Amino acid sequence: VGSEMCIRDSGSAGLTPFFLFSMPFCIKYTRKNSKSRRIDYCQFATDILEYKQGCAAAVAADGKAKQHKEETPMPMKMGWRWYGEGNDPITLNDIKQIPGVTSIVWALHNKMPGEIWEIDEIQKVADQIHAYGFDMDVVESVNVHDDIKIGLPTRDKYIENYKQCIRNLSKFGVKVICYNFMPIFDWTRTDLFHPVGDGSTALFYQKDMIQDDYKAMADYILGFTEKYHMTFPGWEPERMAKLDELFKAYAPVTKEKLWENLKYFLEALMPTCRECDIKMAIHMDDPPWDIFGLPRLLVDAESIDRFLSMVDDEYNCLTLCSGSLNANPNNNVAEIVRKHCDRIAFAHIRNIHHFPNGDFSEAAHRDCCGETGIIEILRAYHDGGYEGYIRPDHGRQLWEEGPGNCRPGYGKYDRALGIQYMLGVWDLLDRLDEEKKKG
Repeated sequence: VGSEMCIRDSGSAGLTPFFLFSMPFCIKYTRKNSKSRRIDYCQFATDILEYKQGCAAAVAADGKAKQHKEETPMPMKMGWRWYGEGNDPITLNDIKQIPGVTSIVWALHNKMPGEIWEIDEIQKVADQIHAYGFDMDVVESVNVHDDIKIGLPTRDKYIENYKQCIRNLSKFGVKVICYNFMPIFDWTRTDLFHPVGDGSTALFYQKDMIQDDYKAMADYILGFTEKYHMTFPGWEPERMAKLDELFKAYAPVTKEKLWENLKYFLEALMPTCRECDIKMAIHMDDPPWDIFGLPRLLVDAESIDRFLSMVDDEYNCLTLCSGSLNANPNNNVAEIVRKHCDRIAFAHIRNIHHFPNGDFSEAAHRDCCGETGIIEILRAYHDGGYEGYIRPDHGRQLWEEGPGNCRPGYGKYDRALGIQYMLGVWDLLDRLDEEKKKG
């Protein structure tokens, strides 16, 4: 992004480098003019600061302008998950420079499940997102309170709070709410920065570590979030501090009871969703099997069929996550996309590499880097005329990214590479369709 400029001291060894954007030259000084060099250096440093501030201001001022002419509009809408100012090392200015991204997938990450998202809280984030010309159509996630999942008498109060969240979000043009119905734990991994073998790291699942000791896994995740001052959705410290109580509360909740509670929740929400034109899009369970004796529902093609027919409403939709489903290699994600493309409001593209013993690692988005079938999944969306929202899901941590400066799975570089791969596949499919029409 810049050219190296060096100040050479004839009376000292080497060069003193710093970076000055768009100024490829080298200034030489001697001891004779060394007195003035500090003034020059300060001036150059000031110039750099002003330049960078000017760039940021220009991007913000031009945020609502049209995309570059070379970008071809697509029916699907490319998104990027962003954890917010002060909570994500990746800035909106960074994201603006990734070709094709039009949507920021966001949330109020300081809110606990069951709380109402207030208008002024939403407005603050909306102002930040809109300043860079992005839409904020997709929220990931408005988490569901445990009392709703368990089916306690207090669930109706929390369902009313959820309805109010929907109404408040509709005032800002939100179209999709991603959520999950997993008991106690959200996504589950045993290593957040597992070496892949090429110098990068990725989220990793070691099957034999997910047995009976749920506290050890929770302590590992929470130890990371506490050390590096990060929050993970679904792993709120306030909830994790009550793990024994939560497991006791969920003890009578069988898989069938959990299905009943999910149906109750959605049937209560559908009138509000229709009123506000917001789709509820459930995320697949991750991984797609029971863990620690807790039932998981959205795990395969059959359970997805059941979910969509159970509440057969156009506002009851899917966040179809290719990586969550393909953690079980028997799931054919492309077939599911072809069958239910019209009920997928939000798509997550994630690649998985499997090991013979049942372990799996998350991989680069390129098709051949895993066994998920990314090309066939994108082809299925393309053939179905998909017009919903899509984003690259978990990527590897590359180059300098690591603990302390990167959210596990949510680095900058690999997700940006993933977007370009996804758009490249889509562009090629468009071109092939055009050639077929010509003849």
